Amino acid sequence: MFQVLLVDDEPLVRHDLRTLLDWNEHGFELCGQAHNGIMALAMIEQSPPHIAIIDVNMPEMNGVELNRAIKARFPSIQTIMLSSFDDYDYVRECLKNGSIDYLLKHRMDGTTLAALLNKAVLELRKADRLLEESEARKVKTERINPVHIRDHIAHLVRGRKEATLEIEAFSRENGLYTGASSYAAAALQIVPFLLLTESYSDVQTNRLVQQVVDMMQQSLGDIKERTAAYVEDGRFMIVFAFKERSEHAIKSEIDGQMRKLQHALELFLNLKCVSAVGHVCTSLTQLGTSYGSAERLLDASRSEPSGSSAAPRMPGRAGGLADEYHQRVSLTIEEHKQLLLSIERLDIEGVHGLIESVFASIHHLPIHSHTVQMMVSELMQTGDKALKTWMPGTEDAKEKLPSRSELGRIGSVGELVQWLQSFYAGLLGLLKQHRAGGPYSRHVTQAIHFILERYPGYVTLELAAGAIGLNSSYLSRIFKEETQRTFSEYLNRVRIDAGRKLLESGKYSIKEISGQVGFTTHNYFFKVFKEMTGLTPQEYLNRLGRG
Repeated sequence: MFQVLLVDDEPLVRHDLRTLLDWNEHGFELCGQAHNGIMALAMIEQSPPHIAIIDVNMPEMNGVELNRAIKARFPSIQTIMLSSFDDYDYVRECLKNGSIDYLLKHRMDGTTLAALLNKAVLELRKADRLLEESEARKVKTERINPVHIRDHIAHLVRGRKEATLEIEAFSRENGLYTGASSYAAAALQIVPFLLLTESYSDVQTNRLVQQVVDMMQQSLGDIKERTAAYVEDGRFMIVFAFKERSEHAIKSEIDGQMRKLQHALELFLNLKCVSAVGHVCTSLTQLGTSYGSAERLLDASRSEPSGSSAAPRMPGRAGGLADEYHQRVSLTIEEHKQLLLSIERLDIEGVHGLIESVFASIHHLPIHSHTVQMMVSELMQTGDKALKTWMPGTEDAKEKLPSRSELGRIGSVGELVQWLQSFYAGLLGLLKQHRAGGPYSRHVTQAIHFILERYPGYVTLELAAGAIGLNSSYLSRIFKEETQRTFSEYLNRVRIDAGRKLLESGKYSIKEISGQVGFTTHNYFFKVFKEMTGLTPQEYLNRLGRG
């Protein structure tokens, strides 16, 4: 039986597809249904089907994006697109990316569906034959363990004795980089690696590294011609081998491949990366020096937005800027005292000034450097401890601060400074509110509970007053006196906070969220959201990287 997954956000369409033919009689089994692309990917990762039938037009992740993701991560899965006339441009894009064919929703019938499914089966069997032929060829030659290849490459970088002789012998014995006359190495760095993994176990860190290596190798192709290997601290080495080609053509192809790798890692693993390419050499034994030149380019560049440049400043892997990374990895005692004092005094200008002062001394370093990453980590930990100390028992307060997932997409030290200042502005705002708020009276507390329980629906001051048993004018006055907000302002704040959480979840569209948090029109939701956050809902999503 061939397993088939249905992906469509319309229940009626999924029902029609299920009832168009006797699936088992035709040799197929429906293994699952998904109502959006994100859900489909999760199901595929758990149990990949043979065939996926995908609607082009879906919320959150449309069919084009889902098809592209499937072909990148699960190339053996055959896809059939569901379309209407106005979706044809999208369908054409899917066909370019390897879909079998498309099925028009208003013309669906059992015969057409069966024909497309059988067409997919032919492609599957064709792929199986190619795989069998490939496996048969492997039997004739010694099979190479990818781990061994990567180990030899990593030894070159780490300066292991005899590494150059070993890799030459290994390549001759195993047909590695056969016929190549030119080589080059590139260095790729995961920008937020240290921040991401400081709370990881060794198993979690190793799993992340393996995911990155596997995705890069899948994108690069044959490991005997192009190889990705892990070095250390979120840094990877990529080896390229070429037969008789000009240096200009080699550089151009490598640049294109590196852009492709960075895009894939950011798209599928949400990891922002930077990279640099070393000089072209004519021998495997020179790969270490090629990688060294790539590292110097990567680490000597200033951490500024795209378009800026700086002359290389790192003379070697063991000196220069590399030493500078480790001269300063934490706040001084005085800086730490000043930060805590500013927090205690709720002095936002003092906190912002200290952050600017700290990063002014390291602004020339790349954002991925150990120094920059450790400074960010310490500043965040200090803020977390302050929140826990002065607002004990309110762990959920962290949800009101800028999301730390944003750190993975920040591309310069300047942006990091802005994010940290925003983080501390939110932190001090929470502390100030906690200190100034004090306990509310019984009636105001009841009104707040009424808002929290019913904000998704119809809520008014009059309804709250009636539920509590008070005159609405009297409730309005004491509510404003105690909370420093009108009843309507407080209600909108609760609704917008709930809306932000739903936006961050990535599960709903903006229009859906506006209704779920109690706004009668999404235009009014947009207006209030902008007034309270300074951003439109779409801008807020863009900040999260989900726009």
